[in-house]
Amino acid sequence: MGGFDTHQLKEMLEQAQKQAQELQSKMQQTIIEASSGGGSVTVKMNGQKQILSTKIDPAVFKSGDIEMLQDLVTAAVNEASRKVDAAMQSTVGGMLGGLGLPGM
Repeated sequence: MGGFDTHQLKEMLEQAQKQAQELQSKMQQTIIEASSGGGSVTVKMNGQKQILSTKIDPAVFKSGDIEMLQDLVTAAVNEASRKVDAAMQSTVGGMLGGLGLPGM
């Protein structure tokens, strides 16, 4: 099994840097939406897991159940985070496969 020469290694590193920049861009552009409580609370999050917006149905306030509202917000944020992880894993997997690394 032959080794890499320095030219091949340099090309692979340049390609990896380019793909890392592409990934950062995709993370910023990816927008995920998740809700809880049948749509009572909706959260939008980008691929960097920054919450972009939170919407709460005014009907949730009428019940006066603050603990339920807190649980709904937590559930929506956690679901959005899970969706971001899945989207980014898919993106990263595709990019690593494109590097042509052995075993990928």
